[in-house]
Amino acid sequence: MDLVPNLPPDVVRECLTRVSYNQLPKIASTCKAWKTEVERPEFFLLRKAAGYAQKLVVMAQAQDDPERRIGVSTFCHSVYQLSVLDPCSGNWDELLPVPGLPHGLPYFCQITAVGSELVVMGGLEPGTWEVSRSVHVFNFLSGCWRRGVDIPGVRRLLFGCASDHHRVVYVAGGHDSDKNALRSAMAYDVEKDNWTQLPDMRRERDECKGIFQRGKFHVIGGYCTAMQGRFERSAEEFDVMTWRWNSEEEEFLEAGTCPLTCSAGDEMDVYMCCGADVVTRKDAMWKTVAKLPSQLGNTACVVTWRGKLLAIGSSKLGEPHRAYMLDLEKAEWTEMQTPEKYSGHVQSGCYIEI
Repeated sequence: MDLVPNLPPDVVRECLTRVSYNQLPKIASTCKAWKTEVERPEFFLLRKAAGYAQKLVVMAQAQDDPERRIGVSTFCHSVYQLSVLDPCSGNWDELLPVPGLPHGLPYFCQITAVGSELVVMGGLEPGTWEVSRSVHVFNFLSGCWRRGVDIPGVRRLLFGCASDHHRVVYVAGGHDSDKNALRSAMAYDVEKDNWTQLPDMRRERDECKGIFQRGKFHVIGGYCTAMQGRFERSAEEFDVMTWRWNSEEEEFLEAGTCPLTCSAGDEMDVYMCCGADVVTRKDAMWKTVAKLPSQLGNTACVVTWRGKLLAIGSSKLGEPHRAYMLDLEKAEWTEMQTPEKYSGHVQSGCYIEI
């Protein structure tokens, strides 16, 4: 079947590769031939090779709604939805709300990208404050949400989470409903929609950070039950090939601090915000990359990709959030224009290329 009658297929493909990510669902719904074309893995490779793949940062972001009151009527809650920033163009957008979540995303939910899909899991249900087991998957090609298999085992909160960027999301640590820090870990296969138990970590890790680099799932920092909020410096890594945890690194972080701004670099380096600086760890050594902008006294989220770093935060707690992009090679910041609608608190974020 011709993609377009009387037009060479290569010409049509060239046109299709230029379509914006938020128009791909319309392309896929136009006809069977176009749907088949854009669903081919080769289509995304061609789009990327031609320089038309869009680099996006997706965030779970608060949208203040003074008319919405949940639970106690005198307390007004922020409603979290998914915002999308294209840092190359500076354009902001939002994804369709998750079906079945009338009060917005769960508080402290985790979001991560797997191929051309976005996975949202866990958190606290607004209103009831019950720990959620839910898994929701958004497909950028179809523009639709689907429900995944719930997180098995104990109800866990504030766990580390990262994907291999292709099909698997790894989860580790956090705490249970009794505030006991957890050692357990598991993997969610997005394509098969099933969970697999991993061996336990060497130690309990509540409020840890997960990143994935070169076939290894790294779990950074956190604290055990007895420490309760006093963060540790250690980290450990799970080797996907050998299916075991490698030896623990006791002094991975320079200080016992919250690791949530840690983000994986392009190689084996790790970036994070430390005080007034952006720092990087390479070859077991930390060094300063750049000073944070003065308006980022309270950094909420850090995302890295292809020599860039996006930091989102505010001058102090309760102030509107701003976004700044750092060129890691030049150590130069660019402020992204942030509309008021997208200046709410960001609780998590991830990078995806469509």
